[in-house]
Amino acid sequence: MFEYLNIIFSEIYKILYLLIPILVSVAMIVWLDRRVWALVQKRRGPNVVGPFGLLQSLADALKYIFKEIIIPASANKTIFVLAPIITMTLALAAWAVIPFSENFVLSNINVGILYLFAISSLGVYGIIMGGWASNSKYPFLGSIRSAAQMVSYEVSIGIIIINVLLCVGSLNLSDIVLAQKKIWFVIPLFPMFIIFFISALAETNRPPFDLPEAEAELVAGYQTEYSGMMYAMFWLGEYANILLMCAIGSILFLGGWLPPTEMYLFDLIPSPLWMILKILFLFILFSLVKAIVPRYRYDQLMKLGWKIFLPLSLTWVIITASYLYYFDLLPTN
Repeated sequence: MFEYLNIIFSEIYKILYLLIPILVSVAMIVWLDRRVWALVQKRRGPNVVGPFGLLQSLADALKYIFKEIIIPASANKTIFVLAPIITMTLALAAWAVIPFSENFVLSNINVGILYLFAISSLGVYGIIMGGWASNSKYPFLGSIRSAAQMVSYEVSIGIIIINVLLCVGSLNLSDIVLAQKKIWFVIPLFPMFIIFFISALAETNRPPFDLPEAEAELVAGYQTEYSGMMYAMFWLGEYANILLMCAIGSILFLGGWLPPTEMYLFDLIPSPLWMILKILFLFILFSLVKAIVPRYRYDQLMKLGWKIFLPLSLTWVIITASYLYYFDLLPTN
């Protein structure tokens, strides 16, 4: 009996050890997001609540906690409540397989990539449920847009990842990182890194692909009817997904926790810190794109995904496989 309780408490401790830093990180990257936009637009950004405005995200969280949760009278109340919970839970569950060092990962499973695909695919359900349960045409149209967008660009991301898997020969995320000791995959697969980055913007509904939140046509997309903590859950899930895509990009192309070279000075920096720095680098690029690039039309978004990225990624898979086969570089396990 006590052995089972010890196992349960140890697993709960591991989960909290992972989730609490992620929740704190989400609050901090919202502050960083606003500071980057302010820098680009030559304004101050958050600078009142706490030193340099660092407590602005905490103030926003308190505001959401104390705001009234209003459920529309015509809404399907059960699904309306479940939608943000599912979105947030799936966004946080995906972090279980993300390695921050060789020994610092909650679950080092051999099919980590497939696990991430499964979780990201399920994330569409929360958005569809939120738009449909509101019983309003604008949130529903926003959720349909978002779902179509996410499904479209998941195809490109999946084919891009095949290029990496061909070079590694494993679905384990730690193996993918360790395969980049000699050279990061961003160098031989640079075109795929660019397409992955753009697809990640569309996958997470970030500008210039934030069509579900087009104020002119759809008000605020699938979460239009939500308020208080239920809206905050959607917001938390969105930013957790953005960080997750940055982490996946770091693992697939930037060597994960590995330093750029094996210099003594770089070895002094802990492996998890390298991973965090790379995630922050990609997130700053996300923020810069939002501040600089104008929004696409919806037909342009679909054309980019299906007529440009999909053929390019398929062609690059053929090139990668042919090169590895011709020079006898295919991994053997």
